[in-house]
Amino acid sequence: MKVEAIIKQGHGVASGKAKDLRYPQGTLKAQYQHFSQKGLDLSPYFLGTINLDIAPFSFKILHPKHFLENINWSRFIPPENFYFFDVSLHINENSYKGLIYMPDPATKAEHFQNPTILELILPKIDGLNYGDAVTIEVDDEQIELKKTLEKPDQK
Repeated sequence: MKVEAIIKQGHGVASGKAKDLRYPQGTLKAQYQHFSQKGLDLSPYFLGTINLDIAPFSFKILHPKHFLENINWSRFIPPENFYFFDVSLHINENSYKGLIYMPDPATKAEHFQNPTILELILPKIDGLNYGDAVTIEVDDEQIELKKTLEKPDQK
């Protein structure tokens, strides 16, 4: 399934932009080795996320490509579970393959997201800006995107 999305500013902790003293190089850098030990190689990707607002769609987890349980990656928070789903991002006639990165809401301790936000891990892409419109394509067997909200201009 393909849906349009808007690039939004995130918390900045995944990449380290937030200057959180607990994770000076970002949470993804801290999680990298733990994910690798469980068989998930993030080396092709930039260690930060692109946050996309998929409204008026929301998502439902079906069968993730990877589900990593009980990852004890930080001494500051309890262990977490993580979901990963295949995704392609399309912008300006270019396509980039990557993963939707989703800390399990049941085990996530902080930095919660709006339910229409998806975090993508992709190769480094220059020239992206907050507010840019993109299209994403997901595997319908891994994650369901369902139109649940009305955009304000559709009322």
